This record gives sequence, structure tokens and C-alpha cells, in this order.
Amino acid sequence: MASSLDIAGINKRFGKGDKSVEVLRKVDIHVAPGEFLILVGPSGCGKSTLLNIIAGLDEPTEGEIRIGGKNVVGMPPRDRDIAMVFQSYALYPTLSVADNIGFALEMRKMPKAERQKRIDEVAAMLQISHLLDRRPSQLSGGQRQRVAMGRALARQPQLFLFDEPLSNLDAKLRVEMRAEIKRLHQASGITSVYVTHDQVEAMTLGSRIAVMKGGVVQQLGTPDEIYNRPANTYVATFIGSPTMNLLRGGVQAAGQFGIEGASLSLAPPTSTPDMLLGVRPEHLQLQGDAPWRGRVSVVEPTGPDTYVMVDTAAGNVTLRTDAQTRVQPGDQVGLSVAPANAHWFDAKTEERVVG
Repeated sequence: MASSLDIAGINKRFGKGDKSVEVLRKVDIHVAPGEFLILVGPSGCGKSTLLNIIAGLDEPTEGEIRIGGKNVVGMPPRDRDIAMVFQSYALYPTLSVADNIGFALEMRKMPKAERQKRIDEVAAMLQISHLLDRRPSQLSGGQRQRVAMGRALARQPQLFLFDEPLSNLDAKLRVEMRAEIKRLHQASGITSVYVTHDQVEAMTLGSRIAVMKGGVVQQLGTPDEIYNRPANTYVATFIGSPTMNLLRGGVQAAGQFGIEGASLSLAPPTSTPDMLLGVRPEHLQLQGDAPWRGRVSVVEPTGPDTYVMVDTAAGNVTLRTDAQTRVQPGDQVGLSVAPANAHWFDAKTEERVVG
């Protein structure tokens, strides 16, 4: 049965006194049984440190980690009933695939027949039954990662921890393994925490996402909440590719928002004089007679979409349009945005403004 995970008031400092560095600050996250939580952020934001604290590889300066309601701070990793999948695979090179998968079961003195049954079940689930007699050196990167996940699955732990497990794979394999991890989570129902710097992985895998910066959780929510209602400009620009466009301006009159070089028919939720208008690239539209105008600088066909970069008086913006869009560098174009697609932020605090 899946267990809950509670990250309660976690602080972490390295060093002492004036030279100490705070890498995690007041992290509070409740992970429901069977949930898939993503910790996402750039290098140095504290996500791997938090995962190591959950695993017992590091201890918090303050706070509690509760697995299934039990505080495990101070408990060695082997007693936490967790399984961890690493970026580096961490397979035993002299053991076969079958022995790698069953190693933890052997250490737990599981009877050989029962152990072999579990190895066969996991191998079938991961579609690596034909590889059981091979050594890790005879496997591709994707196959090695499947074996690493198989070793974790065989344990049937309370909690799965993933530390950037796809970083060493090429683009095609990353897509395949993303789908594999999601399928395995749906099949096993085991509570999982997954660390990544890749916002595509975060959006496609997680039932909830914790976006981190500087050791602080900037926003915790579903992929839909994170993408469509970002809490601040950091979340707004970190999640989404191409990144959200941000334009500085202010309220001119009722129903009018002024940016450099144009007045837009948009009504911010408040009359804060200095605001940022956020617009996702797919929500910017080319409109020939629009008063907001600019010059096309770059056109990037991607197959299903075309990215168009436009230089305007208010700054450079990026549009995501369909593949049939016919514009060329140097073209003068008009731009528009529907009121429903506008995001508003206070220019000073960079926090989301709601009415």
C-alpha cells in the first residue's frame, strides 16, 4: 500500500556561524499516498539536497521527514523502506541483469524461488526479460536505466526517489523513458518524488510540481496550475518553452494598458501603476491592423509549429504560430493578445496580481 510523505519545516545549512550557507528554507510539502511529486529548478536550487534528506543520505538542520506518518530523521537509509534511481544507473558491473535486479532481495534473505519470481515479474513489466543474462556493459543507456528501475521496483518500497534519471540519455530515449516511468507509476501506485531541471519532464510526469529557486519552493501545484496560473515571474518564465513574454507598462484608462509604443485593450485586475504583462508565446497573435507593431527578426520552423521573434518598442517577444504561417525576417507585423490570456504581475515584487 502506498505511503504518504510529509516534508515539514525543512531547513538545511552547510557550515557554521557567519560562513554558513542556507540551501533550503522552510520547505513544507505534503505528498499524498500514490502521488508523483516533481522537484524542478535550476542547478543549485536545493532540489537534490532535499531528495538526499528524504533518502537519509543527508540530515536537515531543522524540520521533519515523515514517511507513512513516521518521522524518519536520524534513521539510516536502509531502514526507511525507500528505493532510489540515480542519474548514473549505479549497476554492479560484474553481475548479470537478473542479479542486479534481485540483489536487494538476496540481501533481505528472500527465498531463491520467490526472488526469481519477482525478478521475472519486474523484467516482464520493463520488457527486459530477454536481457536477464547480460552484464551492464552489454546494454544500451536506455536498457541500463530500465535495469536500475527494475532493481527499485523489485523492492516494492514505500517510496520511490528519482534523481535526474534521464539526464544521460539522448533525446529520443528520454521521451521513451518518460513514458515508461509514467506507465510504471500508474501500474505500481507507489508514492514517488522525482528531481529534474527539465521543465518538460516536470510537466509530463508529475501529478504535482514544486518549482524551486534558492532553496525556497516558489510554487506547489498541478501542472495546469503551474502553467496557467504562475505565482510569480520566476515560475512564469521557468515553466514553458519558449518562455513567457513579459512586458512592462501601466494602466492608462479604463480598459487600456499602455506599453512602450502602444496601448492595448486590456484591463489589469488592479490599477497598480507599474505592472508586468505576461503572455505565453502561443497566446500572441499576428494581426495586421493591430496598433502594437514590430519587426520580425527571426523565424524558426520546428515542424508542427513556427516560432516567430519580433522586435517591438516594448521589447523582443516570441510567438508560437502554426506551420503554415508565412512571415519573413524584416516583415512589419501587428500583434494582439486576448484579455483571457493575459497574466499580470507587480513589477516591484514580481508576484502575480489577482483581482
